[in-house]
Amino acid sequence: MNEMTPLAAPPRARKPDWIRVKAPTSVGFAETKQLMRRLNLATVCEEAACPNIGECWTKKHATVMILGDTCTRACAFCNVKTGMPRKVDPLEPEHVAVAAAEMGLQHIVITSVDRDDLPDGGASQFVKVIQALRRNTPSTTIEILTPDFRNKAQAAVESIVEARPDVYNHNLETVPRLYPTIRPGARYYASLRLLESVKRHDPSIFTKSGVMLGLGEERLEIHQVMDDMRSADIDFLTMGQYLQPTPRHAKVAEFVTPKAFDAYAAIARAKGFLLVASSPLTRSSYHAGDDFARLRDARAAKLAAARPQEVRA
Repeated sequence: MNEMTPLAAPPRARKPDWIRVKAPTSVGFAETKQLMRRLNLATVCEEAACPNIGECWTKKHATVMILGDTCTRACAFCNVKTGMPRKVDPLEPEHVAVAAAEMGLQHIVITSVDRDDLPDGGASQFVKVIQALRRNTPSTTIEILTPDFRNKAQAAVESIVEARPDVYNHNLETVPRLYPTIRPGARYYASLRLLESVKRHDPSIFTKSGVMLGLGEERLEIHQVMDDMRSADIDFLTMGQYLQPTPRHAKVAEFVTPKAFDAYAAIARAKGFLLVASSPLTRSSYHAGDDFARLRDARAAKLAAARPQEVRA
């Protein structure tokens, strides 16, 4: 009788052709990686295993992740490690500004891990980074992607808004029904209120949010999320395919087709978003600089269309 062998873990779903990307090998990629290591900066590109890292780093575009590389939460979709974070690096704001200058960035995206261990959730570090960028690279436009600052949101948002980033992004990630399993440490309506409060404090700041598709959400649930975002006056919606980073993370329920992403985009535009980015490989900071230019143009066109036509004599 043959000796029994342990059952192997079920294989992850095979990625369709439209979601595959080539491994990064360019000189630009290597140079960007060396710069991040030299300045002791973490990037969400690496920590979250972004599929676009080869393309973005080749162009010397990187999304800097401040407040360390260790998160105080353990979301089922995220590849960033969980644990007790190290102390906040006081040199980090200047290092971010140096990186922006050396890469010649016209637009930079700054995100962070969740820091529930800090009294302000890390909001003051966002402020310091924005201030350092304004001092060192004043022509660089600044986009921030913040956590939800659980139980600290009002004061945290107020302080960051006063520093005046150009774009304030906070991702809802998925539909409310899936929060208990996908984003258990967060609350859907608290995230909506955070984005709404940004607009209340400073309507000139663009607001942005994103969702992942393929986690088991229903089509009408996504439509409702769009309506909720528009009620909060969110300007820019991003939608991309969820990819399972490791076997211990949430499984992919569906690989959403490019055609379906296009259909969602058409519905979102009809609901009144200034800008929509929707494709399998779309991520929050993917093509962020180009999108920011389009965002400004869209607002200018909307304001122009709203002005009453001059009455000719």
